[in-house]
Amino acid sequence: MKKQENTRRRGAGILMPVFSLPSPYGCGTLGKEAIKFVDFVASTGSRYWQVLPIGPTSYGDSPYQGFSAFAGNPYFIDLTELCEQGLLDKKELDKVNFGTNPEYVDYGKLYENRYTVLKKAFDKTKGKYKESAAYKKFEKDSKYWLEDFALFMALKSEFKGAPWQEWEKDIRLRKPSAVKKYRTELAEEIEFQKYMQFTVFEQWHKVRDYANEKGIELIGDIPLYVAMDSADAWAHKEIFELDEDVKPINIAGVPPDVFSADGQRWGNPLYNWEYLEKNDFKWWRERIRANAALYDVIRIDHFIGVVNYWSIPGKAKTAKKGKWRKGPGAKLTAVIDSIMGSGHVIAEDLGVITKPVTDLMAKCGYPGMKILEFGCDGNSGNPYLPHNYKDTNTVLYAGTHDNETLAGWLGNRERWQFDWMKGYFGILKDEELHMQIIRKMYESTADTVIFQMQDLLKLDNHARINEPATCGTNWQWRMLPDAEKKVDVKYLDWMAGMFSRK
Repeated sequence: MKKQENTRRRGAGILMPVFSLPSPYGCGTLGKEAIKFVDFVASTGSRYWQVLPIGPTSYGDSPYQGFSAFAGNPYFIDLTELCEQGLLDKKELDKVNFGTNPEYVDYGKLYENRYTVLKKAFDKTKGKYKESAAYKKFEKDSKYWLEDFALFMALKSEFKGAPWQEWEKDIRLRKPSAVKKYRTELAEEIEFQKYMQFTVFEQWHKVRDYANEKGIELIGDIPLYVAMDSADAWAHKEIFELDEDVKPINIAGVPPDVFSADGQRWGNPLYNWEYLEKNDFKWWRERIRANAALYDVIRIDHFIGVVNYWSIPGKAKTAKKGKWRKGPGAKLTAVIDSIMGSGHVIAEDLGVITKPVTDLMAKCGYPGMKILEFGCDGNSGNPYLPHNYKDTNTVLYAGTHDNETLAGWLGNRERWQFDWMKGYFGILKDEELHMQIIRKMYESTADTVIFQMQDLLKLDNHARINEPATCGTNWQWRMLPDAEKKVDVKYLDWMAGMFSRK
């Protein structure tokens, strides 16, 4: 296996989910505000815009539990652009309730109204989009997954949103006669699903092309596992550990630790790695190929699971009864590297790191991650503190989407921690700590530093993206219009230049 060469220059980036962009229509989209955000990223002297997974979300609205490992989220289709194309009427659109709070996504309102609006646009096209060279190319490029996904979503609608394991047996098991029957009966809904995928990716590529022209690379995030209720699990049952009744034999999660006595039972079906290897990892090849077409860099969530993973019996109610099993390791990373070409991979290696994990990362050349919030415990030997980084091939965050915002985290520190941090970061006043931490990240030896947009805006935990194992306001925060004007971009640009990140 050829080691990924670290050709990245020192750089900085901003983590901002697409759904968090400002928009009058309930959640962020791939329209003018996305273009505007690219301009903002460029103005700070940064090289990267990192997003969360952009797939269609299911119950709970987590982008890490989507209906597909390949598809895009129709909520991200910019409605203003459809108005400009004459497919929607802005006056009618303004009457639709997509949610009333500009700082939070109302997924209930989106689910109720977004598809109705998009269906109007679809009907108005009268199928003319299918005649375009762009659509024909999209169909060809998406051949591996598009038909199965479109049928899956049409069936979800037909069965009132029920998980596919609760569908009628013939279509649940994908009997050829049932597949043929529903393809005919649901033909219009299938075409509607395909139209939405074409549109969301057409808009995505416009944003990516613009970003690349501005010297900005997009970092995409792909979960290691897929949701049980997904087109992937339904259409490719053979690559997962499912029994004859398509129920999971074993599921994913993590063992008990200091944070959870029961561990975490995620519920994702585990891969049948033996079958995948015999099939030359075809599904994974197609997945990485699809993501390489969307992003300049991909971050693999829960990379540890590539080496060893916690396997929980499907019927177990907690993660306690799980056991460690060996993952595909270098066999899978060789596939990933063969597809990514000149692109790059970031390994999310947070958690209990074993020597096989560090050995594989060293062999691949993948940068791992450091979280500065994890380092400030008063122990100068903490490996998350910048002076302890032994490898510059590292991506440093103050915190990720799963952590508190920097302001929220600082607001929850005890007095001794503030005093210790002021000494470590070299300041005298409490109020200087927030920006000094950001400056020290720029100064660090880590090749790449990524800041949550909320941290640049100095927002507290009301703007937190996700609090794991809770069902509060996760995946809902949105930036208010023009909020980026509050950021001192000249200072960020100066630091990017001063510390060789431009």
